[in-house]
Amino acid sequence: MTPEPRTASSTAEPVASIRTPAPAAGGAAQARRSAAPPRGSLGGRPGRWLYPLALIAVLLIGWEATVRLAAIPRFVLPAPSLIGLTLVEKWPVFLGHTGVTLLEVFAGGALGILVGLVLGVLMFFYGVLEKALYPLLIASQNVPVFAVAPLLVVWFGYGFASKVVMAAVIVFFPVTVAVLDGLARTDPDLIRLFRTMGASPGQMLWKLRVPAALPSFFSGLRLSAIYSTIGAVIGEWVGAGAGLGYLMLSANAQLRVAEVFAAILCLTPIGLVLLGLVALVERWLLPWQRLTPEDSDLVNLEP
Repeated sequence: MTPEPRTASSTAEPVASIRTPAPAAGGAAQARRSAAPPRGSLGGRPGRWLYPLALIAVLLIGWEATVRLAAIPRFVLPAPSLIGLTLVEKWPVFLGHTGVTLLEVFAGGALGILVGLVLGVLMFFYGVLEKALYPLLIASQNVPVFAVAPLLVVWFGYGFASKVVMAAVIVFFPVTVAVLDGLARTDPDLIRLFRTMGASPGQMLWKLRVPAALPSFFSGLRLSAIYSTIGAVIGEWVGAGAGLGYLMLSANAQLRVAEVFAAILCLTPIGLVLLGLVALVERWLLPWQRLTPEDSDLVNLEP
């Protein structure tokens, strides 16, 4: 049986909630609906991509013009056209190294998420464990990552394992904090309601606390999607025989700066793919997060 965690509101008396009728459907909701911009306007979904793409295009044009007009050497700052040409000409090399880094990121992220999830739940249910570990976790984040990476290479070798552990070390902290914070922020009124209805500790966990902690958990996952890539690349910088980080160091040592930029460009889709996967899972598990203000008004209408 799962031990029941401590709560500050366990001695409080039940609070009777008063449900107030929602306003008429044609009131504020209709006003918001009429004031909202049409889908084809810049304020709608297309506008979210138009402005960033326009800014990127302006920056690339300015970059290209600056390099050509100032005659900057390619080993100092290559033009975007040269970076794109390098990426096209050597795409099998970049594809192979990208696959290695992608496997390290996925494996390290999965390991870090699993460790952070288990550790966050244990720290929530056992106050002694939280008091003992939480200060150490905070202190560990003040240690530079580069100080830990060489030790991991010594312990786990130059192969795949050290990169996975490096990514997991960076990922597990935001997941642990997100899980611990999400479980602790469960509505006290709902906790009292479940106790009144005779719910067991296991039912309290899976039917109340876990759903309430999911938004915070996914916030931690979004950070982990970014940090896992950083961890894998740092591990490759310290010691590796393949991967985008290894390719960047090798190209930089030979002043092939265009290949360094191309490797950085290959890292971008990895983070975007991970963020997209997290968003898809979040939309599947938290469908109520997609409710619009109009949907909320309709749900709250009294019969």
